[in-house]
Amino acid sequence: MIFDDLRRQYVDLAQPRLGSEVVYATDDFFADKSRLIDPAPPVFIPGKYDDNGKWMDGWESRRKRTPGHDWCVIRLGVAGVVAGFEIDTSHFTGNYPPGAEIEVCRSDEVNPEAGWVNVTGRLSLKGDDRIYFPVEHDTPITHVRLHIHPDGGVARLRVWGRVDPDWTKVGLDEVVDLLAVARGGRGIIANDEHYGAVGNLTVPGRGVNMGDGWETRRRREPGHDWAVLELGTFGTIEEVIVDTAHFKGNYPDRCSIQATRRAHGSPAEIAEQAHSWPVLLPEVKLQADHVHTFRDELAALGPVRFVRLNIFPDGGVSRLRLMGKVVR
Repeated sequence: MIFDDLRRQYVDLAQPRLGSEVVYATDDFFADKSRLIDPAPPVFIPGKYDDNGKWMDGWESRRKRTPGHDWCVIRLGVAGVVAGFEIDTSHFTGNYPPGAEIEVCRSDEVNPEAGWVNVTGRLSLKGDDRIYFPVEHDTPITHVRLHIHPDGGVARLRVWGRVDPDWTKVGLDEVVDLLAVARGGRGIIANDEHYGAVGNLTVPGRGVNMGDGWETRRRREPGHDWAVLELGTFGTIEEVIVDTAHFKGNYPDRCSIQATRRAHGSPAEIAEQAHSWPVLLPEVKLQADHVHTFRDELAALGPVRFVRLNIFPDGGVSRLRLMGKVVR
């Protein structure tokens, strides 16, 4: 599916875990603007009402009785180059907007008034639908403005793209998390994401629960599970942190990490190449609900850009941190 492919190629720049927030809406009478970028899939709860009417999981304005249209502004937590937008009107049937358009800009202001560039033109929407619009805009952005015509509700807006970190602000002797999503790190592909997405491994903070990590199904056949990730830039890894927060009866028994400087092709092609990558961290024992730190065990591979996390035989990992120095 196209949405699975998007997750393998890009990150959602509008996710609140990066510090993104909806900073303004002309109207959010029926459903609070903040729900528009909730990372969870939208839900419908029959019979749930609040003081203003039916509770809806998204952003919804009142029925407009004057000329004009509604819009909202999302400030991204980190600057990024956008590849496209996903507009989800799930559960909005008689109250979705028939039209929309999206503008972007780069600004230091919370809610910019100037500098907006239209990147989509007028889009046609349907109710209870989920669509993707690719765009061509090479300049990094910090803000997104979603216009709906004339009013109504949108469940989710995803801003798919790549983080554009400023590596010049990181000293050559400074040790940072090279895999952090805020620095351009991302999950590429995993052999199994039954309970949790590989992209969760790179996000800030510790996991809030088991769902906020990468977890595979119970393996009933020989072998082990794995995930392939890309660092934000080339770097030498000095410390590996594997966090199994909240994974108690389902943490992996062991893990290892392979790494390489170069990889190319589609996510599936990169995954095939990863089988033969050199070992960075040999097989090590893991514990339940624990922050594991490995330093002395690491091989001196020099600068790397891609890693493969192997877990034996299956289970869940909350976060993976690759602490090291940037190589320019």
